Amino acid sequence: MQTTETKIAIAGFGGQGIVLAGNILARAAVLEKKNVTGMVSYGVEMRGGTANATIVISDDEIASPVVERPDAAMLLNQPSVDRFVPAIEPGGVAIINGSLASCKLDRDDLDVCCLPAGELARSLGNIRVANITALGAFVAMTEVVKMSNVVRAIEDLFGSKKPQLLAINDKALEAGAKAAAKNKA
Repeated sequence: MQTTETKIAIAGFGGQGIVLAGNILARAAVLEKKNVTGMVSYGVEMRGGTANATIVISDDEIASPVVERPDAAMLLNQPSVDRFVPAIEPGGVAIINGSLASCKLDRDDLDVCCLPAGELARSLGNIRVANITALGAFVAMTEVVKMSNVVRAIEDLFGSKKPQLLAINDKALEAGAKAAAKNKA
């Protein structure tokens, strides 16, 4: 039996929902009976500093939660692009928030989706779902988990506490996935 393990980095400014996106992705993987581990790191600032989440999703046991060379990354600002793009494994995937970062990279060995996450979120009426648009693109590009399980994970997290957020998050996931599909074409 072939084992698959995917190492993921999600990074951006504090307040962009980096940790939430990581939690949603991890929960979706658990719904698929996959093994998951992860770590989060914050800058010293309360908001506007750096935040990143690293996640490992595997069909088998995971030896370490440390991700030095991600297979895929969701990068929501320029400092995150500068830090993580050089570390992504050749042939890996990078989802870049083109609203806050340049998508011109010094590498041509990555599958890159330049996503206007901020503009997509604004068009949906809530800038706070930019992270979810990026997550939709990430899942569509990597297929690391099923989109239906991402929807279920969001329902698990928000359903009873904030049911009014379910519709906007579903729309954000869909907008990100559609943008990624256009990127692949």
